[in-house]
Amino acid sequence: MKFKIIQEFKEFAIKGNMIDIAIGVIIGTAFNKVVDVLVQEIFLPPLSFLTNGINWENKKIVLREAVTIEGVTHPEEIAIGYGKLLEATVDFLIIGFTIFLVVKLMNAIRKKAEDPKNQEVVTPKNIELLSKISDLMEKQVQLLEEQKPKQ
Repeated sequence: MKFKIIQEFKEFAIKGNMIDIAIGVIIGTAFNKVVDVLVQEIFLPPLSFLTNGINWENKKIVLREAVTIEGVTHPEEIAIGYGKLLEATVDFLIIGFTIFLVVKLMNAIRKKAEDPKNQEVVTPKNIELLSKISDLMEKQVQLLEEQKPKQ
């Protein structure tokens, strides 16, 4: 039983799904770092400049102020930090738009590759074969219709 599970896991990992997922996670992690720097160093400074130096990361709505008596703070401040939400929203929009562009590019390349008449991109063998079968079937139908007696 124990060896069967290990064997099943090996088959799963070798099929490529596991490798594709791992590559996606690694690229996603690296892309996340790029987007963080892009937001922090490229988009937020001009936004801060346009709003007279407001640091959006620390923006918050204070629900209850902290009270300090003789150096002791009681109760603690309660606040809603909307600045980090703004940063996360900008991150999300950048990531979403970038993924949209990548998927659009991939679909365009795939569409070219799936067209057997397009000689710019190499067509996968299975699509090439299906296209040839389809062409042969169309010719066969035409021949049968030509041989069919007209009424």
